[in-house]
Amino acid sequence: MKIGIIGTGRVGSSLAYTLVTRGLAEELVLYNRKPEVAVGEALDLEHALAFTQRRMTIRAGGVDAFANADVIALCASRPLPEGATDRRMLGPQNVALSRDLLPAFAAVAPNARLVILSNPVDVLTYYAVEHTGFPAERVLGCGTLVDSARFRAMLSREIGVNPSDVRAYVMGEHGPAQFPVMTSAQAGGEHLADTPQRQAMFRDVVNAGITILKNKGYTSHAVAMAGSLLIEAIAFDTRQTFPVSQRLNGYLGERDVALSVPAVVGAGGVEKLLQPEMNDKERQAFRDAATSVRDAMRMALQGSQSM
Repeated sequence: MKIGIIGTGRVGSSLAYTLVTRGLAEELVLYNRKPEVAVGEALDLEHALAFTQRRMTIRAGGVDAFANADVIALCASRPLPEGATDRRMLGPQNVALSRDLLPAFAAVAPNARLVILSNPVDVLTYYAVEHTGFPAERVLGCGTLVDSARFRAMLSREIGVNPSDVRAYVMGEHGPAQFPVMTSAQAGGEHLADTPQRQAMFRDVVNAGITILKNKGYTSHAVAMAGSLLIEAIAFDTRQTFPVSQRLNGYLGERDVALSVPAVVGAGGVEKLLQPEMNDKERQAFRDAATSVRDAMRMALQGSQSM
């Protein structure tokens, strides 16, 4: 499995380290707009590799080094302005970045599966399909995967079970318009009721990323681990179910927008979209999320055209 990472900043370097420690690549290629940063990261990871039992080739390179990559992870991003917490502010700059970078990488790795970790992830997932020419199922964003994991962890603590035994999805936008699908939430086959306490938990999920940004200045490790899970599912065709951002074509009536929905992830990328049972309130929340992301897409595209 040949994996390429575009962008070796905080998220990209954390993803690279996770892939090395988990042994998910035979060949790992790193790209950065500042080549010396990628060179330094590759050398550091090579030294870390010496402490493991892994056999892996790690190198820095330009676009040509990504030739025939099986998976490419987009981690490149402009930084959020100091003190800012709204991911959508990155839209114009990162759409322009995607437009300038992705066509060349897609040309040398035409069969790659593209995993989007940069923000705003739903906006970038949508436009990455256009920028690469890849079919939508081969472009998947991390979306609400981290949000869902946070919510399951909180629910598991409340009911006293292992988080892996909780089935609860956060869907919609990776941002303010995300929502929990409590109609389908369960643990051990037992339905988890939608209570005020659990809605308060979910508000903590929504605010968690902002809390990390305010304290640390950025997020990196959780999204990198989420990205590694998606890459693992592709590498080993595990066909696990994850909530990932997908460009939709009729899912719950929504088209021409990317939102997080439960999906079966395997060797081809997104193998199938799943539709959990939802009540009218949740279906409306899904429509509201589509409206929010379309507004963000419009703003990002307009802003990117002058860059």
